[in-house]
Amino acid sequence: MRKKMRFAIVGAGAIGAVYAQALEKSKDGKLVAIADVLPGAAARLSALHRCDAYATVEAMVAGSDIESAIVCTPPKTHAAIANFLTAHGIHTLCEKPLSLTIEDARSMVESAKSSGVKLTMGSKFRYVDDVVRAKAMVASGLIGELILFENSFTSRVPMLARWNSNPDLSGGGVLIDNGTHSVDIMRYFLGALEWVQAVEGKRVQDLVVEDTVRLFVRSCEGVMGSIDLSWSIQKTTTNYIEIYGSAGTITVGWNGSRYRTDSSGDWISFGSGYDKTRAFCAQIENFCAAIRHQEPLRITPEDALASVEVIESAYRALRRNGWTSVHAAPVLPELAVAAI
Repeated sequence: MRKKMRFAIVGAGAIGAVYAQALEKSKDGKLVAIADVLPGAAARLSALHRCDAYATVEAMVAGSDIESAIVCTPPKTHAAIANFLTAHGIHTLCEKPLSLTIEDARSMVESAKSSGVKLTMGSKFRYVDDVVRAKAMVASGLIGELILFENSFTSRVPMLARWNSNPDLSGGGVLIDNGTHSVDIMRYFLGALEWVQAVEGKRVQDLVVEDTVRLFVRSCEGVMGSIDLSWSIQKTTTNYIEIYGSAGTITVGWNGSRYRTDSSGDWISFGSGYDKTRAFCAQIENFCAAIRHQEPLRITPEDALASVEVIESAYRALRRNGWTSVHAAPVLPELAVAAI
């Protein structure tokens, strides 16, 4: 039996607990250490998973024999923690968003590269079986040329007391939080994104950050996309992805997915829906396989950099109230007119 890779988790909050559960089920990884600046949090999670607890990342690296780490702390701390880990030769999976700025993101990628270790960003939806199957259908030409891609992550969640709505820690509101998932999914299907526009909705939770945003994008191949993000509304649709092509439609839902081609007209079901634990396990499996040079990372450092770049551009678009280039190029005349 192949020896399991030794993992640490940095950050013993809710997302750290999910990764700990996934590592319990993983055939490739084993949790051996947890670090958190709140000693009680590290102690509680480590007791559940029978591993060592540490108060700092530095103490954990010095006191444990780990090969890989998963960073589950607030985004403001991602760059410093990841750079420390990779500089010590530790392969690092950093939860989304990779960082708050493109400069920090580049420093993370460069640190991993110079140390010869793997760096990837946690983005669970690329590892959902239905999403992977939908991507293969699109690539096969099943629904023809892509025309429109829609994504929706909306649910009523009280955010006032959560760090995700503290811009000093999170970098923003729902746009950087849920929107990082959306941008990564959209790039997975459409490739590079070229233009973005963001419109903020009414704030109803008394937050200092945006709680509802609609994002519009255009890919380098000319495919349109729209994203609905909210912590304050619950849309009634059961789908979180809808893909429209010149010859059919694919929908990916929480409880199952389906497709329809124009030639048939009948909906055909596939997949079993969203399985969070399975997605996290698949992410860990891909990370371990990439470290062992058995398969490529599904989310490369370049993908992670691009997600930060698109979100930065989306915030610029939100401030200027108009179409904005992801690569800071001059606004195309037709887009400038459309924004007026």
